[in-house]
Amino acid sequence: MNGRCNLACRYCYLYAGPDSGWRKRPVAPAAPVLDAAARRIAEHAAAHGLTDVSVVLHGGEPLLADAAVLGGVVARVRAAVPAGCAVHATVQTNGTLLDEDRLRTLAAHRVRVGVSLDGGLPAHNLARVDHAGRPSWTAAARGLRLLAEDRHRESYAGVLCVVDLASDPAEVYDSLLAFSPPAVDFLLPHGNWSAPPPGLPAPAGRPAPYGDWLCTVFDRWWRSDRRRVRVRIFEECLALLLGVPAATESLGLQPFDAAVVETDGSIEQVDSLKSAYEGAAATGLDVFRHSFDQALAHPGIAARQGGAAALAGQCRRCPVVRVCGGGHYAHRYRAGEGFRHPSVYCADLERLIRHVAARLAEAAAA
Repeated sequence: MNGRCNLACRYCYLYAGPDSGWRKRPVAPAAPVLDAAARRIAEHAAAHGLTDVSVVLHGGEPLLADAAVLGGVVARVRAAVPAGCAVHATVQTNGTLLDEDRLRTLAAHRVRVGVSLDGGLPAHNLARVDHAGRPSWTAAARGLRLLAEDRHRESYAGVLCVVDLASDPAEVYDSLLAFSPPAVDFLLPHGNWSAPPPGLPAPAGRPAPYGDWLCTVFDRWWRSDRRRVRVRIFEECLALLLGVPAATESLGLQPFDAAVVETDGSIEQVDSLKSAYEGAAATGLDVFRHSFDQALAHPGIAARQGGAAALAGQCRRCPVVRVCGGGHYAHRYRAGEGFRHPSVYCADLERLIRHVAARLAEAAAA
């Protein structure tokens, strides 16, 4: 929704990564882009008889746009979709620009708010600085505390946190709960076989450091908090172990069903692919000339619809493949060879899945 950001996070895959396409695009979408995108969403919902559509207002930092403009985007989509199709809208923000007026405006348009944070203490967020190198923590914490107040609670979608091996997992988890989120999601840092994430390849004696980190948090959540706060990666791992289909980009074999509309109207694959190489998310399609069904037929998107058959042979032979699903698509990339590889986090995902399965078996036995 806005192609720029008020922060300059030192690890940002979008603005500090290999893809510089954002430099060539307008900062914000013009009205014709918004109108065309709404028509395409409605067209797709009607063609497939959809009863629910999720619209995520992303960036950059979407709150660099006026909150009323964001609400107007959602209103466009709701007015365009067929009767009986619910539009679930969320804005994903770094939290620094949240204030009373913005929250009231977003609530009036039934737009929920998710906040990205590296942990609930200032020391966890040292890499999240503005363009002058100043820390963003004070503003982000102020915005989160406001969002957590009772009068805004209905708008609170949750907190998204990227795993940092340098931070103690229990401390990070507990510090996030201090903001009373209804949900938390932990993401693995974007990396691949040619540009590994921090801490990989794993040191001898600790083959799955990210898996260990997540297992520590899982045990804390499982023992004390699973009935009061949702942790998406854990809930979806449990669901998949129990044979229930789960919709996530990082786990399972369900077809992935998201597309991005850029500020110039381009239809792209998800932004995370931009962590792989220049142009990795591009499709050559746009909302003026192409439908979302045409986007689904694009080879890059179609490759993510094939389930186990689309995975590397090593993945297809793995006993946890129906839960792991090969891991996040962007994490499978190797330069010159593409994405038909196991995730760079293969050992970490297996560590987490087997740990969760063991806890589930203990609970069943008890």
